[in-house]
Amino acid sequence: MRRFKNILYVSEANADQASAVARSVSLAENNQATLTILEVIPSAVEDYQTEAIAIHRKALEPLIEPYRHRMEIQLEVLVGTTFLEVIRTVMTHAHDLVIKAAENPGFMRRLFGSDDMHLLRKCPCPVWLMKPPERSNYNSILAAVDFDPSHPLSPEKELNQEIMELASSLALSDVASLHLAHAWETLPETLLSKKGISNEGIAAYVENERSRHEKGLSMLAEALRDRIGKDAYDYLSPHLHLPKGPAKRMIAALAAEVQVDLVVMGTIARTGVSGLIIGNTAETILSQLFCSVLAIKPPGFTTPVKLSG
Repeated sequence: MRRFKNILYVSEANADQASAVARSVSLAENNQATLTILEVIPSAVEDYQTEAIAIHRKALEPLIEPYRHRMEIQLEVLVGTTFLEVIRTVMTHAHDLVIKAAENPGFMRRLFGSDDMHLLRKCPCPVWLMKPPERSNYNSILAAVDFDPSHPLSPEKELNQEIMELASSLALSDVASLHLAHAWETLPETLLSKKGISNEGIAAYVENERSRHEKGLSMLAEALRDRIGKDAYDYLSPHLHLPKGPAKRMIAALAAEVQVDLVVMGTIARTGVSGLIIGNTAETILSQLFCSVLAIKPPGFTTPVKLSG
């Protein structure tokens, strides 16, 4: 099972952070990981920069005070643009998970603010955005996977495996229900009708496509069982969902329907019958979610952020 070893929590002054910090501490303990809390402040006048850093560092102390007896937590304050400094810190110190309370959740239709979206797009390690107040234990977790039904185990195999393994690991530790979801589409039925295809022919085509996607999702579920073991898989007994429609609409709707606390998904998703990889599908899904999100980059992802400049 995937374990995190070097966790970075990003302080978000405009959110209620107590529950998110508590969750981060618990995760670090369970993974025997190091935990660093980072705050990024805007550029200050050079003469006052040292003083400003000291003030903000002192302001972070109450966040970690309840946990001093449980583990050592590092505090760091940097000056600059939040998402840039976070990503540079990840690159410099090899953090394998970034956790952050979502920006301004009470004042925006979209849960995630600008720094959040930059991290989701550009951070090289998984990003866990928590919706305050964060639950100490989740009741329901959804893993959203995407694949070509002709080749369900490639080329997205590694990404889907990581999505499912992380979701199943958290479901086991939280004693939460696990949902595996894959949205699928067909050619528009009105278009097929205009081409002279009978209603029976259209129904047969749609059922065939549904069956192909169902088989693909079952193959992924079987691959998960092989990786985590039969006992763990049988204990989880994941619910498989095949909503028909565009992923950018159906995944968020399903998350609301089953009242999930966390969606685990990739930041690049396959969409449409053409099988093209379109990055903004994932961003569209993210913009509709009102629960916590753990977002994972595909294999080979390279951040556009440079260490300096």
